[in-house]
Amino acid sequence: MATVTLTKDNFKDTIDRHPIVLVDFWAPWCGPCKSFAPIYEEVSERHPDVVFAKVNTEEEQELAAAFQIRSIPTVMAFREQIIVFAQPGLLPAQALEELLRKIRELDMDQVRREIEAGRQGPA
Repeated sequence: MATVTLTKDNFKDTIDRHPIVLVDFWAPWCGPCKSFAPIYEEVSERHPDVVFAKVNTEEEQELAAAFQIRSIPTVMAFREQIIVFAQPGLLPAQALEELLRKIRELDMDQVRREIEAGRQGPA
């Protein structure tokens, strides 16, 4: 699957409708972003079950601000509408593959329990 462009208009729908979504926050002037783009595209071709999305932070400043993007490229991963990974910096293909493996292995019931426990504060 090729990468898809996310905007404030289709972001929520994309996250809600797909079990795993990776998002690359980038900008056209960013050198590391340009280096990362072909890696991201290449890995996307091997994982048709995952949505590989891109957010141009210059055009979608509201989205970048909402997710507190301060450094690009930043890769963010959603599984079942929950952010399970967010890290600035260029990832090599092998690291991106490993990230996908770990995301697939997550026990999402456990993740939700941990989030809920965090909301309730210490017992």
